[in-house]
Amino acid sequence: MIYLCYAIMLIVPYLLCGINSAIIVTKIKTGEDIRTLGSGNAGLTNTLRTQGKVAALFVLLGDVLKGVLSILIVRFSFLWLAGVDTTDFSNGMNYVAFVAGLTAILGHVFPVYFGFKGGKGILVSVSVLMTIEWIPACVLLGIFIIVVAITRYVSLGSCIAAVLYPFTILGYGLLNGDPCVYINMILAALIGILILFMHRGNLVRLKNHTEKKLGQKA
Repeated sequence: MIYLCYAIMLIVPYLLCGINSAIIVTKIKTGEDIRTLGSGNAGLTNTLRTQGKVAALFVLLGDVLKGVLSILIVRFSFLWLAGVDTTDFSNGMNYVAFVAGLTAILGHVFPVYFGFKGGKGILVSVSVLMTIEWIPACVLLGIFIIVVAITRYVSLGSCIAAVLYPFTILGYGLLNGDPCVYINMILAALIGILILFMHRGNLVRLKNHTEKKLGQKA
């Protein structure tokens, strides 16, 4: 059964998070592909700019729900099928949630259903990270909110949080005696690198002072 659990860990989060809320909501509302509108990103910010607050709310709920469910399904699969509690530090299996988180974000960013062109993964990342370890995730969310409040750049807040993520996991793991701390830090770093890669265009625009601020129309 343990091998079935590992298969679920790799496959289910990818497929579940590949269901892109922004693409679906925009298609239902206007019949258009959000990847051809505004910034071209199939995510919450572009939905808010091009489709309005109600559509953005549905995207918010959809992305949060699929991120949380991805981790919970994997954790309960290990618990029910193999009798392994992946939230318990003592058994050295808490890395499972981080692997599931990485595959979930990959599914959102490169969805098989939509030609491997999805969103940038921030909202899904937040929901996934909150489900995995809520304390370091809250620290990152606080940093994100502060950066965005000061600069009005959502992309800048996202990138700074991505860079700091592996360090928060390292610090939190060391404080709690996590036997998988370095494995989890590496997985967190991979998630951070993926987020930075998806924001490479934003980073160029930030450098050139052409990035749109929060509240600006697309």
